[in-house]
Amino acid sequence: MRGDVDVAAWQAALIADMRAEALVAPGEPLTSIFFGGGTPSLMPPALVAALLAEAERLWGFAQDIEITLEANPSSVEAANFAALAGAGINRVSLGVQSLDDAELRFLGRLHGAEEALCALDTAQAHFRRVSFDMIYALPGHRPQMWEQRLTRALGFGTGHMSLYQLTIEPGTRFASDVRRGRLVPLDDDAAAELFDITQALTGAAGLPAYETSNHARPGEESSHNLAYWRYQDYAGIGPGAHGRRGGVATVRHKKPENFLGAVARQGDGIAEARTLAVSEQAAEALLMGLRLVEGVDLAALSARFGLARAGLIDEGALARLAGLGLMWASGTRIGVGPEGRGVLDALLAEVVADTLVTA
Repeated sequence: MRGDVDVAAWQAALIADMRAEALVAPGEPLTSIFFGGGTPSLMPPALVAALLAEAERLWGFAQDIEITLEANPSSVEAANFAALAGAGINRVSLGVQSLDDAELRFLGRLHGAEEALCALDTAQAHFRRVSFDMIYALPGHRPQMWEQRLTRALGFGTGHMSLYQLTIEPGTRFASDVRRGRLVPLDDDAAAELFDITQALTGAAGLPAYETSNHARPGEESSHNLAYWRYQDYAGIGPGAHGRRGGVATVRHKKPENFLGAVARQGDGIAEARTLAVSEQAAEALLMGLRLVEGVDLAALSARFGLARAGLIDEGALARLAGLGLMWASGTRIGVGPEGRGVLDALLAEVVADTLVTA
């Protein structure tokens, strides 16, 4: 947060937004809270403590609640870690991305590798659970290079890592550079080889994949992210936050001034609350759930959405993909096998029933 931010006004608005959500989405005690987007690690710890106290009052906390804070690995943000831990944060997720200064500049990051390592060390001193992310399959990445870098990263001993391949999104600087010939991304075969190296090294280090890009020691998986992938309800509070509750998708106003105005005007920051068709919910549940190594329980989805199994998946495609070793089926559960994780999007396009596919 900038020094000129009216913290008291923001606290009042966020608490009002939270209270409005609790009126329409009461329920079981919270199992996880995630402070993300922007630079939440620059929030005054007193504000974090106030928000957590209100959330506990409104919903209650599960005994083993996971409270995560997303942070950039900068010295400025790391200086706040001790106070944030005291305010109730018990897990931190650091956006390290690379341990090479040239790659960090390429990715547009403002921190350097040594600064990131210092922040990681500080985080491990103050939080019970620490995760950090790395991006690979950058131009010029070769198998031996990535093996060395990932081995080094695994050596820091965190219980969770998020390892993402570089993707070229339309409208980004990277896409423009590719179009102009300034950037040559890795081809699919090279990226697939790096993906296989990633699975082998993380598995050997005791942090196997539990989701396509996420790896953890058993018991240290991100509870908050599991809620998304298992298609459970969650409340999105604050500017730009998305939520799901009872088949309704909510989106808060993204611009801070619009969010504050909405709270003042209508008592919450919601820009849109849209009821999702059952077929859309089922499609989302499948597309999210099949990212998980545990797969999905089709019987549970059928009961939840009132759809027959045949209305959820293409049985012919599943049988063919299972025969190729790319997917598996066991009882009522189906999932993507190790050989299929590198081509997940292609598999999903084939196996999810056409009647469920959404734009």
